[in-house]
Amino acid sequence: MRFETTIQRPVAASGVGLHSGVPVSIRITPAPPSTGIVFLRTDLERFPVPANWRNVARVSYATSLMRQGVLISTTEHLLSVFYSMGVDNAYVEIDNLEVPILDGSGQPFVKMIERAGLRMYRRRRRYLRIRRPVTVEDRDKRISILPADRFLLSCEIQFNHPLVGRQSVEMEVTPGRYASELAPARTFGFSHELDQMRNMGLIRGASLDNAVCFERESVMNPGGLRFPDECCRHKALDLIGDLALIGKPLLGHVIAERAGHAMHAALVARIMSDPSLYEVLSFDQLADRVAHALVS
Repeated sequence: MRFETTIQRPVAASGVGLHSGVPVSIRITPAPPSTGIVFLRTDLERFPVPANWRNVARVSYATSLMRQGVLISTTEHLLSVFYSMGVDNAYVEIDNLEVPILDGSGQPFVKMIERAGLRMYRRRRRYLRIRRPVTVEDRDKRISILPADRFLLSCEIQFNHPLVGRQSVEMEVTPGRYASELAPARTFGFSHELDQMRNMGLIRGASLDNAVCFERESVMNPGGLRFPDECCRHKALDLIGDLALIGKPLLGHVIAERAGHAMHAALVARIMSDPSLYEVLSFDQLADRVAHALVS
């Protein structure tokens, strides 16, 4: 995509927060070029919280942003959709502290963006291209990014459950593939962990309408799974949402092995704290680079 985008018309949705259980409404509206994605807490005089890596606050069971004590929680699904569907600039008006979980996937947000439509500006889009490999490790968990002229994703998970086990997803992330292959995948959990998580103040808004829940050998949801590897697809969706906090479209091959929000955030911070790891290119510069490589 050569130029920056926003949405053509406002769209709105309401629901509950997955972890807080609070009712919440959002309204997504167009934003000028180079704005990025900015959350506006309408219950706090439209206090702005830009969606960027500097504002990451908590990264345990969800990715939360905070600016001057004002919190926006569980941002990853919406940011994943903005990023993958090519929305560079938007305001997200929100009247509580957590983005609504809706059905637990990115699909409702994709449908909102499709209803809103895309508007293209004349300002050239800038891409962040990885120049050399970067890796973050923690025991048996690892996330790396390698140089590439496209956005490629390899994601692997492993859970000790007969319906999950080891799963992997590899793809080039495009709007079409994202909408059909990743966006419908829902957040998930395991029945034996529910009480512990609620005691931690988490998943107060969770239900079978917005999350997949695994019992010892089965799925509690009446409709079952949307994909045999739905868990891994959802982890890939989450990963994209966390990478979106870089603030520019990413060119590189991300390889995540049993990583989670904390490691995603650590990779983003590692990249952005060392300008020698990346270069910023326009679409035309990138096209020239690729054409030259093909000729030579």
